[in-house]
Formats: sequence, C-alpha cells, structure tokens
Amino acid sequence: MLIQQVQLVRVVLGARIARLAEARRSRDVGASAIELAIITAILVGLAALVLGIIIPIVTNRSTEIQTNNGKIP
Repeated sequence: MLIQQVQLVRVVLGARIARLAEARRSRDVGASAIELAIITAILVGLAALVLGIIIPIVTNRSTEIQTNNGKIP
C-alpha cells in the first residue's frame, strides 16, 4: 500500500515538475512560484511521513537491544 502511495506522489510531482518546466520556458514566473510552494509542501509532508515511520521502528529496536543486554534479537 505504501508503494502505491509513493507511486501516486511520484506521478503528481512529475506532472507538477513538467508544468514548472513549461512555465520556465514561457517565462511565467508567477505560476512557477506557486508550483514550487506546492512541491515543497508535498516533500515536507513526505519527510514527516517517513520520519513518523522510522522513529517507532528505531525506538522499538533500541528497547529490544536494551532489554537483551546489548544482544540483537
């Protein structure tokens, strides 16, 4: 399911980047600034999602190592 979500985000970002490239070619600066803001917001959201997935994994693994006196289960 996560792979499908990542693929969807890649498609959306690809479309936005293509529009950004077109806007730069046509010198439409206003549209590119808005699209850059949207892309940045999406990337920040993805970073938060990845962080939200990684932190519990690392925390659980750290607890397992501490309770096993340093032995990795």
